This record gives sequence, structure tokens and C-alpha cells, in this order.
Amino acid sequence: MKLLTVTEREAGQRLDKMLAKYLNLAGKGFIYKMIRKKNITLNGRRCDGSEKLEEGDQIRLFLSDETIGRFSSVPVQPVKKTSLDVIYEDENILLINKPCGMLSQKAAESDVSLVEYITAYLLETGAMTEEDLKTFRPSVCNRLDRNTSGIVIAGKTLGGLQAMGAVLKDRSLHKYYQCIVKGRVETPCRIRGYLRKNPAANQVSVFKDPVPDSQAIETEYIPLSVGSAYTRLQVTLITGRSHQIRAHLASIGRPILGDPKYGDPVLNREIRQKYGVSTQLLHSWKLVMPDAVPEPCAGLAGRSFTAPLPKDFERVMAGEKL
Repeated sequence: MKLLTVTEREAGQRLDKMLAKYLNLAGKGFIYKMIRKKNITLNGRRCDGSEKLEEGDQIRLFLSDETIGRFSSVPVQPVKKTSLDVIYEDENILLINKPCGMLSQKAAESDVSLVEYITAYLLETGAMTEEDLKTFRPSVCNRLDRNTSGIVIAGKTLGGLQAMGAVLKDRSLHKYYQCIVKGRVETPCRIRGYLRKNPAANQVSVFKDPVPDSQAIETEYIPLSVGSAYTRLQVTLITGRSHQIRAHLASIGRPILGDPKYGDPVLNREIRQKYGVSTQLLHSWKLVMPDAVPEPCAGLAGRSFTAPLPKDFERVMAGEKL
């Protein structure tokens, strides 16, 4: 018999969802059969799998150690040591300053993403154990392109993931980016357009008027410093679409420096030669939490967090007096 006691990390999910994580090599049919036969109980009573779990609930699996071992495995992908730039951490969430070049989540099974580094970090610090990973996996709540740096929110508990997911979904959490673009931009502006994605090429196109399969987009920017040839902008996404900032700015003749997909190739070569910049100068710089945040993250209400600009930014800003 195996006893599982629901922790704060796992509370809030359905029983069958937690069992599917713990017995991750078993099919749903096996799990529901064990529930029907009362080989799995919740708080000593019969259950059907739909119950929402609370902290302290006790799940008993009247299964042999051999059966549990056969159906329960925790694949932990080994990663080389890296020091995560942790901006903020509590019992429920992490705020990470993601470096340029790192995936937020896996795109292929062989990828090593920020999620794998977060998992390794939590295991190294003792915040989680491999046994914990059988019923809960840390994950990111928002994603940044591989070559965009800056703040990524990660959930250490299901409650943390749900709370941050809620404020991201209702757009009450405000995200501010910084970038350096071609040309002089001297006045704030809110621009609109229509974006169409080409999934096969992982690329988007921006249009002034609606076209088939396009979505309306809106982007706001404020010049922070203006140089002779470049401008540093603060950018806010009014809508949040794939590659929106990069493609929208490029569509108005203000490509981001270093952007390999939507940028100016001649300009990119110049800044690579002059400043050693080989990636796009786009950084998720600041998060401002709303005045009300769901539990268990209510204590974050009204707080703001910033991630320092990368060295590439600093070199260009110093050289161009931005």
C-alpha cells in the first residue's frame, strides 16, 4: 500500500489528474479500474476521480510496490550546471531573468529548456524532490522567444501556476519590454495592424488591413532615449501575438537591432562588427502585478519587478549614447 498526502504544491487539481501524473506509465483505463475496485481511495472513502484535492487529503493506493514501480517513473532530464538569475522566489512562484538563446519550453523532446533548468534548480536547492515530481511538474506561465531575454514567470505549485495564469489571461498583469530600433523615434505612439502567422516557417506577416486568417494587433511604444541613428523604446503589448513586437515594429520601418528574422541585415552586420551583438536587442524588462491577485499569490498584489538589461544592450547604449 502506498499513501500519498496532498501538499500545497498539488492542491486544487482533480484526483484523476494527479493519479495520471503519479502513475504516468499506466493508461486511464487502468487508473479508473483501480478506482472502481476501491484499490484507490481518498481519505479512506470510495472516490470516482473527479474530486478536487485539498492540502492534507490522503490518497491510498492498495497496489503492490512492483505494480507502482512499473507504472510510475520520473524522467528527470540531466542538464549542465547553470546559475539561474532568480529575480524573485517564494513558496509558489519563481521570476527568472531568462538569458538570450534559451528556450522557454521544449520544442522537441531532445531540447533542454528553461523548464529543465528550473527543475534542476528546485531539486538542487531542496525545494522539490524527485518524489514530488511524480505528482507535480514546475512549469512556466509565460513564454519568450528563444532570442528574447527577460522575465519569465514559473510556477512551483499548482496554485502558483493557476494564479499567475489567471492574471496573464485577463491581462491585468502588465509587461513592459525594452528594445533598440533603427532610426530616431521622438514621440510615443500606439500602432495597430493585422498579423498572420505561417506556422511552417515560424514567421508572421503584418498588414495594415485585415487579410484571411489574420488577427488584429495593437502595440504601444514610448521612446526612452534617442540617438543619432537608433532609439531605445519601452514597448507594451496591448494584444499578445506571436512575434508581435518584432514584426510590428519592422512593419513601420523600425526593425529591432540584431533581429535575424524581421531585422535589417545590413544594420545587423554593422552592430555585430561594431559591438559584437549577434542577437536581437529585445528584453522583457518589467512586470507590474495587478491590485488583486488570486490566492495563494495575493501577497504579490501591486508589486513590480525588473530584470537588468543584458550586456549587449549596455554596449550599444554606451556606444550610441542612448
